[in-house]
Amino acid sequence: MANHRLENKVFLALLLLVSIAFIWILLPFYGAVFWAVILAIIFAPLQRRLTRRMPGRPNLTATITLCATLLVAVLPVGIIGTLLVQEGANLYQRIESGQLDLGAYLEWIRERLPPSLQQQLNRLGVGDFQDLRERLSGLLLQGSQFLATRAFSFGQSTFEFLVRLAVMLYLLFFLIRDGSAMVARVRNALPLADVQKHRLFTKFTQVVRATVKGNLVVAITQGTLGGLIFWFLGIPSVLLWAVVMTFLSLLPAVGAALIWTPVAIYYLLSGQIWQGVLLTLYGVGVIGLVDNVLRPILVGKDTKMPDYMVLISTLGGLALFGLNGFVIGPLVAALFMSTWGLFTEREEAAVDDHRPAA
Repeated sequence: MANHRLENKVFLALLLLVSIAFIWILLPFYGAVFWAVILAIIFAPLQRRLTRRMPGRPNLTATITLCATLLVAVLPVGIIGTLLVQEGANLYQRIESGQLDLGAYLEWIRERLPPSLQQQLNRLGVGDFQDLRERLSGLLLQGSQFLATRAFSFGQSTFEFLVRLAVMLYLLFFLIRDGSAMVARVRNALPLADVQKHRLFTKFTQVVRATVKGNLVVAITQGTLGGLIFWFLGIPSVLLWAVVMTFLSLLPAVGAALIWTPVAIYYLLSGQIWQGVLLTLYGVGVIGLVDNVLRPILVGKDTKMPDYMVLISTLGGLALFGLNGFVIGPLVAALFMSTWGLFTEREEAAVDDHRPAA
């Protein structure tokens, strides 16, 4: 018995060390692996439908699903990313050449504020926009410079990018084709009851799809709608502002309003009343309502997280993982809440079982 326990401990220690070493090896490609898993989960229903229609042909169905993934998810992101980098480079050149002076716009807005409001701002110590001008101009310059440098660095790291893309697509094919068998092996290896394993994996799949669809689809929809109204009003760098609104829409409570609200105020103060009114009504009545209409449909009540949890997890994920953190952060938070929910239900059920009957 003692030897058996020792063997189990040694084996578990070896299993832990090997797992850590394997994760360490995968770290350079964690983004490719992460998105391969996410896309495989999202497109798994399509794979199952194709398998039912074409049984016994797993390679063909996996190839069709992979092609659908490329057309729906991968290629549009690549095209938009390339155009965004070009927009950022153009914006950086305009700022460097002095064609775009954000400080001048702020000073222009301050001069057109009502005298009473200017006096109130002076009492609060924010009447002088010089510090705000420098901060906003610096942020805009840094952001556009980052996008401009991406255009240069992309040419230098094209090979690395292509390798990671190939790794993602290669892994995605096998996850699509053999995903069910892999999940079954992982379920069998977990030392949990069958009911708990079933609920945990079901919850995991629901959370992944709800997080990606609920957050990304809603954000993309809001960014697209914002880009359309900017294009209609003739605002330059439409694609850049649409992408910025998309990212900001991932954050609850603030969202795309951080972009379209200052533009609407500018229109109203400059005498372009109908443009300002149109943008305000469109922002509140169309862009603002997308979250209330689409998110319950895509996410559902069971997996919807509180706004404060989405905000904190998104910012934390962004700080730790970069752009991937927009998905990783809310996903980890949702899984955290789901797992603790299962644990709480199990403990409550155990207490009910030991409670004496009345």
